[in-house]
Amino acid sequence: MQTQLLINGQLLTGEGPAQPVFNPALGSVLVEINEASEAQVDAAVRAADAAFDSWSQTPPKERSLLLLKLADAIEAHGEELAKLESDNCGKPYSAALNDEIPAIADVFRFFAGASRCMSGSAGGEYLPGHTSMIRRDPVGVIAS
Repeated sequence: MQTQLLINGQLLTGEGPAQPVFNPALGSVLVEINEASEAQVDAAVRAADAAFDSWSQTPPKERSLLLLKLADAIEAHGEELAKLESDNCGKPYSAALNDEIPAIADVFRFFAGASRCMSGSAGGEYLPGHTSMIRRDPVGVIAS
């Protein structure tokens, strides 16, 4: 199982303390994952901030295609992801495989479509000769 952090296109081991992830059904440790250090969180935010200008200008078609690829990858790795979800949450494997994975892939497909048909629902003529509308633009990066 991959347990590293993806920071600026590179997989890195967390420099913070190791945190156990338990299988709640068995009480056993599935894996230990090192948390990100403060410096690694700062590096991830800086990398995301550096990518912000170009990513925020990515056309809806390209964003949609990336979300569809992600949905396809989730389905392609569905059995592996369902096993991980089952072990991590104590949920029956069949429920994770047949309920969770299709629903997760569907959410990405929904937003792939939604990203291509956003509208200015509050548009209108508020000043003579000028059309006004609400425009939603990305505003920046956060770490949470």
